[in-house]
Amino acid sequence: MDTLPPHVRDAVAEACERVRLAYRATIYDLGGPINFLYFPIDAVISVVTVMRDGTQIEVVTIGREGVTGAQVLLDGGVATALTWCQVAGEAYRIDVGNFRRLCETHPEFRAIAERFLSAQLDVMAQAIACNRLHYVSERCARWLLMTYDRVGRADFPLTHEALATMLGVRRAGVSIAAAALQQAGYIRYVRGKFTVIDRIGLETASCECYGANNEALSRRLYAIAV
Repeated sequence: MDTLPPHVRDAVAEACERVRLAYRATIYDLGGPINFLYFPIDAVISVVTVMRDGTQIEVVTIGREGVTGAQVLLDGGVATALTWCQVAGEAYRIDVGNFRRLCETHPEFRAIAERFLSAQLDVMAQAIACNRLHYVSERCARWLLMTYDRVGRADFPLTHEALATMLGVRRAGVSIAAAALQQAGYIRYVRGKFTVIDRIGLETASCECYGANNEALSRRLYAIAV
């Protein structure tokens, strides 16, 4: 949003309201309508695929860098995945009608929303490779780093069960990975709260996908619109 001209930022701000998103709050149900779009401030939102047996795995994380529901630019506004709040926090909310109106009247705003959609495709493609090729400990470090970046602080509430769901692995695997990261001095985990102690160390423990995702977001979001 910082790349938008001031008058466009003002128009977007006027159309939004600031809301508090609770942990596990449903943003969109699978197959349900997209009535509002959310621009997270320090909340973290997870888009997950749900299998027939109820197993879930995260396909993309959305934080302060993006917006939920931007696919309304491409279709009729029906959610194709379950979307819920993973880390509670603040967000700006805009109804879908105003979002579409702003996209029509301000091409710069539509362009940045479309670039975010393109970045999401890059990130999802990277996630396919990451889930198949990288160790749980590396993926755990990557997810914690991504969350750290999005909430803008070193500590955030997160259970082993929730992290295991996001990574699509068993809780025991996450517990082992978190214990190793804590023993290395990179994080601290106490009573459902993670604290990043050594961010640089945590980055060395992460797989290459953390850097690849950041590069994809930077390349798309800060590209010069034509």
